Amino acid sequence: MTKKLPQSSEFEREFEDGALICREGERNQEMFVIQQGGVRIFKSTIRGELELARLSRGDFFGEMSVLESLPRDASAQALGETRVLVMTAGALLVRLRRDPTFAFELLRRLSGRVRGLNARLVEATGGEPKATHPSMLFYAVGSEASTATAEGATPSESGS
Repeated sequence: MTKKLPQSSEFEREFEDGALICREGERNQEMFVIQQGGVRIFKSTIRGELELARLSRGDFFGEMSVLESLPRDASAQALGETRVLVMTAGALLVRLRRDPTFAFELLRRLSGRVRGLNARLVEATGGEPKATHPSMLFYAVGSEASTATAEGATPSESGS
């Protein structure tokens, strides 16, 4: 079900449990902000599906297709009844201009995702993160949550 929001180029879309929201390789350019429910992000590999993250209310996904104008890098599946806010590139630009705090939150979460991926890469290659700064102690412990995501658990701040 699709519902236009008043005076906005953004719109809401609802999905039933298990429904695909977007598919790896698709060329549409929309990003999504989860309003209700949850989303499982996964990639297809020769060994089957690899779960990358489980996201919940307030999290976003699909931003890579909007920002890079490239095909989707992963698929997204609804976990339970899920409602998302759909934003095209134009809608994202309007939102960023109107709401600088949205831009900051987007950047903060993207930065957190990169930091989490760095920790997972170090762990996957058999290394140990070197905690040289007090804030790194948090991220060294947080890498366990990132690993749990890959194994199917739901950390408190998924995908960030």
